[in-house]
Amino acid sequence: MISIIDYKAGNLKSVERALRHLGIPCRITNSPSEIISSEKVVFPGVGAAGKTMEVIRSLNLDTVIHEVVKRKTPFLGICLGAQIILDGSEEDDARCLNLIPGMAKRFPHLGMKIPHMGWNNIEMVREHPILKDIDPEAQFYFVHSYYPEPQHKEHIIATTHYGISFASVIGRENVVATQFHPEKSGRFGLNILKNFAEWNGKC
Repeated sequence: MISIIDYKAGNLKSVERALRHLGIPCRITNSPSEIISSEKVVFPGVGAAGKTMEVIRSLNLDTVIHEVVKRKTPFLGICLGAQIILDGSEEDDARCLNLIPGMAKRFPHLGMKIPHMGWNNIEMVREHPILKDIDPEAQFYFVHSYYPEPQHKEHIIATTHYGISFASVIGRENVVATQFHPEKSGRFGLNILKNFAEWNGKC
């Protein structure tokens, strides 16, 4: 069973629909016991970092997420979920979950529209089970004004170019996150979710 963390916002239903389309058992929940006992956990983040972290802490989900990671349960962050797993974010000057060292940075003004919205490629930096059998020409759907910047290069799995090159897939041990929305990215996005569902949390 995959638990999709309910933090009172975000694209919960679209992630649930995508997983159910793949025949993968899942539930939307903010129950600590259900989340901790799950085989895998997804944080499908949409919203602002500061407000999201306020809600996470008010529901004690920060402690729950740390316990999930400590237990080596495979954990997937999506979009904002790829940012709040870092130490902090420039958005709202938020203090985040400290699962992967680094910061979420705002896109610089380089004549590009912000937010970065639409379809874009990813370039694999290192192999990871979540990107198994992904076509190098595959495109994924992005909507974001901030991007993850891990402190250590070994935590970058794939990059994307939008004015600058930024990390679009990051990971450390049993934690992995995509800046794009796999649940909105057609068959290639579904392949990402399928790979996650089959992943044992080891690289």
